[in-house]
Amino acid sequence: MNKLIKQLKAMGLTHQDKVLIHSSLKAINRDAILVIESLIDYFNEGMVLLPTHSWSTMTQENNVFDPKTEPSCVGLLTNLFRVRQGVKRSLHPTHSIAGFGKDVDKFLDLDLNDINTPCHPNGTWGNLGTIGTKILLIGTDMKRNTFVHAIEEMANIEDRFTKEMIEFELVTDEGIIRRSYYKHEHPVYQGLSNNYKIAEQPLIDLGIIIKHKFGDAEVLMMDAMALQKQILTWLKINPKLFDTHLPMDEELAKIKYQD
Repeated sequence: MNKLIKQLKAMGLTHQDKVLIHSSLKAINRDAILVIESLIDYFNEGMVLLPTHSWSTMTQENNVFDPKTEPSCVGLLTNLFRVRQGVKRSLHPTHSIAGFGKDVDKFLDLDLNDINTPCHPNGTWGNLGTIGTKILLIGTDMKRNTFVHAIEEMANIEDRFTKEMIEFELVTDEGIIRRSYYKHEHPVYQGLSNNYKIAEQPLIDLGIIIKHKFGDAEVLMMDAMALQKQILTWLKINPKLFDTHLPMDEELAKIKYQD
């Protein structure tokens, strides 16, 4: 048993768990293939999911999305993972997910639903909580937690999308699917997700985020449904919670969701 697998076991994770991983390979400080194979080996009865976003390259001018060839813009590990044998990738032009494991096809096919936003409640991102996913931020932080975009979509938060949609051509084995989507845009913050950092310490204080280690990297681990319930609770009180990079109101930060 290699050290990475021992660390996964120490987190209390099981072989049946479904995990969505945002990571920094530099922070992990291990061979990329070793990392990928350790994850696939450990979660051999569950599911390993990695973001394979392409929002930085998919535009009005570059609007043909082929999931087999389009590079991911979120790191080396995601690009090595998406081309590994047995890994599948969802058909979303800007916010696809690549996955390996039990029932992964059924999950990734959620992006074939009638959706037109980056992280639609009926798509893959919007269902991470529903399927019982654990989110691992490995060597990174809440700024990179794409699921919060999905939670904001569930809450219908304003000023999150472009005014106009882009028509993309989605390449499948059966032919081309033409579909229009909004992209992320905010009137003030170019990188709105940077503001998600303000929730990190409150989530730790509430026990929703637990810290671990993987390789040399710190891990922020959380249950997706618990995160969903907590952030929806906050957004119901303050819909503009993430419209600022300033620290959360201290009293709001202490309010925990009720089942």
